[in-house]
Amino acid sequence: MIEYDRIYNADAFGMLPKIDDGSIDLVICDGPYGVTTNKWDRISNIQEFNLKLIGIFAAKLKDGGALYLFGKPNCIDFIDYRPFLNLRSKIVWYQPSRLAQGRLNYTNNYDIICYFIKGERPKTYNLDAIRVAQLVELEHRLRCERVPSVTNGKYWKTKFNGDGKNPGDVWGDIKQLTYKSKELVSRDALNTIQKPELLLERLVKASSSEGDLVLDPFAGVGTCAVVCKKLNRHFIAIEKDEQFVETANARLTEVENDMAGRLFRCGT
Repeated sequence: MIEYDRIYNADAFGMLPKIDDGSIDLVICDGPYGVTTNKWDRISNIQEFNLKLIGIFAAKLKDGGALYLFGKPNCIDFIDYRPFLNLRSKIVWYQPSRLAQGRLNYTNNYDIICYFIKGERPKTYNLDAIRVAQLVELEHRLRCERVPSVTNGKYWKTKFNGDGKNPGDVWGDIKQLTYKSKELVSRDALNTIQKPELLLERLVKASSSEGDLVLDPFAGVGTCAVVCKKLNRHFIAIEKDEQFVETANARLTEVENDMAGRLFRCGT
């Protein structure tokens, strides 16, 4: 029996079969990229590895459930994922601050987050929860809104929204962690393991609702679990590195204590 709101110290491929089919609302998979010399990242063929994962996730997801799969630009090239899930977007997580050290090629300054859903329509997409600031000049915005297809046509919903706009598929507003980031729990987790809470928060808010169940099969130091706890989502997290699990559980305990303290202060 799989318990919710727990980080399992286990191998993902050994644990995933134990999860009920059709039980997961959202999968956030920040696993191997197949590009570093780290032991956990030594994947001979990242595309075949990801296709295997996609097939497993498709069975575990509810109809309309979402998968966010992290990787490098070629992470799903040359594989046919269509029998399993529907690719809706390839989100570019742009990092202009990365060191440009390429001598024979252009330095890679972004990661890909592949957004899949099970079926034709997402069961959850909370746009209002993830809107970002409008950066369009007023004159240009008004000119665009006067286009007939917007004024009287099917695109009328694209008009200016005072609460902000859709973040689109290129995200440069959320920076990667650095050695100076207060959020960083371990230098060993920098960039390759630990993602910013704001990044995971956007994914969780967009594709799940309170009380939903989120699966993180490569939990690392527990950022997704921490975000789920803060946002009142249930989670199943899996991580085979025992030290990372200890760190993740410590983070969760800190969050739980902080939430309990706030409830106590509100009650008094």
